Amino acid sequence: MSNRFTSRLSDNDDFKRDELIRKIEHSVEHMTLAELEALSYDMFTKGYIQDY
Repeated sequence: MSNRFTSRLSDNDDFKRDELIRKIEHSVEHMTLAELEALSYDMFTKGYIQDY
């Protein structure tokens, strides 16, 4: 059940999530291939991404 307060929290969480995604995308765009491979391996071993 959503009320005005929980709706406002959800909006704030959505804003924070979007901001974090923008920051991560910006950082990833500037990584070298080796850094991207290391990040990919780390995320795979932690279960954040699946092997396609």
